[in-house]
Amino acid sequence: MTNWVRAGALEDLKQEGAKVIKGGIAVFYYEQKVYAVDNRCPHMGFPLHMGSLCDGILTCHWHHARFDVCSGGTLDPWADDVPTYPVKLEAGEIYVNPKPLTKGQTERHFQRLHEGMEQNLALVIAKSVVALVEAGVPDAQIARVGLEYGATYRSGGWGSGLTILAAMVNILPKLEHYNRILALYHGLRRVAADCSGRPPRFLMQALPNSGVSTDRLTSWYRQCIEVRDTQGAERVLLTAIRSGADKRAILDMMLTAATDHFYLDGGHTFDFHNKAFEMLEKAGDELAERVLASLVPLLSNPSRSEERHSWQHPINLVAPLHQAFEALPKLRERSTEQHDELDEEQFIHQLLGDQPLAALAAITQALQGGVAPVHIARLVTLAAAERINRFHTQNDFGDWIAVLHTFTHAHAVHESLLRGANDLTIRAVYYAAVSIYLDRFLNIPAASPPTAEKYGSYGYTTDLSELLDLMNQRQQVAEAANWVAHYLDQGGNVDSLFNTLGHSLLREDAEFHSFQMIEAAIKEYDQWSNITGPLANRAKRTMILALTRYLAAHAPTAREQSHIARIAWRLQRGERLFKDE
Repeated sequence: MTNWVRAGALEDLKQEGAKVIKGGIAVFYYEQKVYAVDNRCPHMGFPLHMGSLCDGILTCHWHHARFDVCSGGTLDPWADDVPTYPVKLEAGEIYVNPKPLTKGQTERHFQRLHEGMEQNLALVIAKSVVALVEAGVPDAQIARVGLEYGATYRSGGWGSGLTILAAMVNILPKLEHYNRILALYHGLRRVAADCSGRPPRFLMQALPNSGVSTDRLTSWYRQCIEVRDTQGAERVLLTAIRSGADKRAILDMMLTAATDHFYLDGGHTFDFHNKAFEMLEKAGDELAERVLASLVPLLSNPSRSEERHSWQHPINLVAPLHQAFEALPKLRERSTEQHDELDEEQFIHQLLGDQPLAALAAITQALQGGVAPVHIARLVTLAAAERINRFHTQNDFGDWIAVLHTFTHAHAVHESLLRGANDLTIRAVYYAAVSIYLDRFLNIPAASPPTAEKYGSYGYTTDLSELLDLMNQRQQVAEAANWVAHYLDQGGNVDSLFNTLGHSLLREDAEFHSFQMIEAAIKEYDQWSNITGPLANRAKRTMILALTRYLAAHAPTAREQSHIARIAWRLQRGERLFKDE
């Protein structure tokens, strides 16, 4: 009887009806039988011994969750099943085994995560994420559930939810334990919300002939996308995957088609492609068909920027781009082992100037001089980040998204070239350069950069809680940037700063673009960390300040989601939510 706990005399329980014993177990006498369940309601932890038993149903009166007192099964999916415990009677005494009949095993938590996503139940998703992380399940394995679910159950294909999930997975190494939970929860919850109420996606069939060359399949795919035939494009894509085409070839096929027209959907189309490729690298090739096919609907009717007035008037930017693109195939023959020296400062100055044709010519000249496309993409992304740093708060608030789109698009192109995308992908660098030019008026007047003269009199410390307090107030853009500049000047730890900036985002009910921003800024910072020199140091500072300004501009919010995650965290730790913390 070493594993059994005495719960008292049966006659006493008959009189009392219910009691709580050691270990937080509620024991009930009902219909001439004894039952034992966890006393904490699995929904939000209210004591079940304060509930009522009727017709075999135990009801928690806090939110009226109902449970079969025998099995612990709930009639309300948002509540979870309550653990039950073995009971035995000996000589009129009740004994309870504190080992539950149904253990909270990893498989059960994954099942509940699926159920939470299927029914878009935020608290169920949060509790599942907390339990899985606490059980030591790898982050990629948890995120994979969301990747497969989002690629399957959203008829419109890849969306903002999957992009948020991918962004959060990318920054997990920068976050401490609780923030990692928040990041995974936000990503999975947004995938569930994105799919809620939508029909599932059914994959097309591959073509019967699997012997078609990859070059010809690429040509067919581009033709289908050109005329917005997404069904034909999907069949071609699946044929390429099932024929065993090289990953690089499929990447080139899809990105070439995604750049045949200019800056599709304000850069989102390319960014979404990049995020899908990143997630596949973590999740494994077995999801390739479903994940990559989910990108095809994005090309059904995207906005094509060459058709926009701003790209043609007062300066025609379309014709010079076509002229530049005609020369791109010849660049493949050039060696990148030796190249002309690039005046990086002058190059960035041209990108941020008001002479777009000169900026486009500078890109072409650098390519002709043998400068690696990925090097050019890195500098273009830095220029896009400068637009965010110089964005003045007297602009219309919605214009933050314009400079954000340019930056995240440029970042996605940079990442794709790092991954080995083909030379035609460099066309997307030109699109980013044009967008940087079109954003120029959002820097007039330009926001003043933080300086020691500005923040020296504020008495800032390096206590990161001060930054969180600043970002707990509306429109503290300049103030937050000054604080971070001071922190960096004082030698503050950048990893701790990123974790704090991550928390400042994850505690909010943040809009989609803020998730894009933090991932792009952190990843670009990491890329510049591999380079030495004054420009690299300035670039790293630029990424941090741009991120700080954007997050400060979009906070605080209602914070419903972080509250839900906090509830799940406290329940996992056994805290009683019905009492003060």
